[in-house]
Amino acid sequence: NIFTQQPSYFGDLDETLPTVLQVFNNILRKCGLQCEGASAEPQKLEEKVNVTPGNMPLQELKDIVLYLCDTCTTLWAFLDVFPLACQTFQKHEFCYRLASFYELAIPELESAIKKRHYEDNSVFADLWRRISHSRKKMIEAFHILINQVCLQPILE
Repeated sequence: NIFTQQPSYFGDLDETLPTVLQVFNNILRKCGLQCEGASAEPQKLEEKVNVTPGNMPLQELKDIVLYLCDTCTTLWAFLDVFPLACQTFQKHEFCYRLASFYELAIPELESAIKKRHYEDNSVFADLWRRISHSRKKMIEAFHILINQVCLQPILE
């Protein structure tokens, strides 16, 4: 594994994690679910439009679901092959941030996908499959984190 060959990569991972967390914040912001004060960036006044997953254009909803699916699958795959990274993730309160994101975003996205009227049912099927996959990979990543950070130290 590359981290054992080059231990300084842990520092790179530590510096990269805020960017990974920003991905989740960006999705919340695009869905109109960003909590007040949760972002360090000032909000532009003209951005005060109430966009939600339920009223955004279909293409934008598709893009968000694809982005989320890709992010969650990549995150899970990384933690699955390299669970030692969990300690670094935990330094950034990743479990808390992932759980908060899940609670805010997933019900809204699922509801928007279910309630939308589709000209082509295959679009609904694809969106539902991808949001379900995203949810599953978030839960699996969370399990890896909890197992490595909380349970393994007790067992050792």
